[in-house]
Amino acid sequence: MNPKLICKILIDCLMTILMLFLMVHQFTGDAAHEWLGAVMFVLFSIHNILNWKWYRNLLKGKYTAFRVFQTVVNLLVFAAMFGLMISGIMLSSYVFAFLPISGGMSFARKLHMLSSYWAFVLISLHLGLHWSMILGMIRKLAKWSAPSRFLTIGLRTAGFFIGIYGVYAFVNRKIATYLFLRNLYGFFDYDESAVFFFIDYLAIMGLCVLIAYYAKGLIQKCSIGK
Repeated sequence: MNPKLICKILIDCLMTILMLFLMVHQFTGDAAHEWLGAVMFVLFSIHNILNWKWYRNLLKGKYTAFRVFQTVVNLLVFAAMFGLMISGIMLSSYVFAFLPISGGMSFARKLHMLSSYWAFVLISLHLGLHWSMILGMIRKLAKWSAPSRFLTIGLRTAGFFIGIYGVYAFVNRKIATYLFLRNLYGFFDYDESAVFFFIDYLAIMGLCVLIAYYAKGLIQKCSIGK
């Protein structure tokens, strides 16, 4: 497999894992949260450098239904990450504390809240759009043959239950209220075990991956059928 492609996929996976940890900053602490955020932006910058040809070709070629969907997701990821970068620098008390920034904290907090939850959802969708490629890379690296029917059924069943629990966690955690700024302050139960928090957010991430993965298949199938 192309080493550059492997690097791109690994960076996508690392960004997704980092995003999960960034969503639970009440357990990591402010300083660690900021440093993890800084690493996230370094990886995001590398990701964009490796994919500069994608930006160069944005206005070239035919736009199929899937390409439109993928382009919208990618551009929204960029917008959310840019919002996180700006608001993160403005709110920084550790990594960028040396910068002479004052004022605008209320705006920065709202932007950070909005951008962080949208980035979490959109990066998960972005990962889902490349899920087939990721599975293929894992199979090649592990030198697995084609999955058996039993394994396929098992994985689809697991995906179904992850999706169901992801819906529950999405509603229970009131994620929509953060996505649309109906809630300007994150509520955190500091007595809650970090394990349950991680499980819920991992399930929400899994739900988004599944949505993008199956949406991609449905769009491509419908396009072929035309």
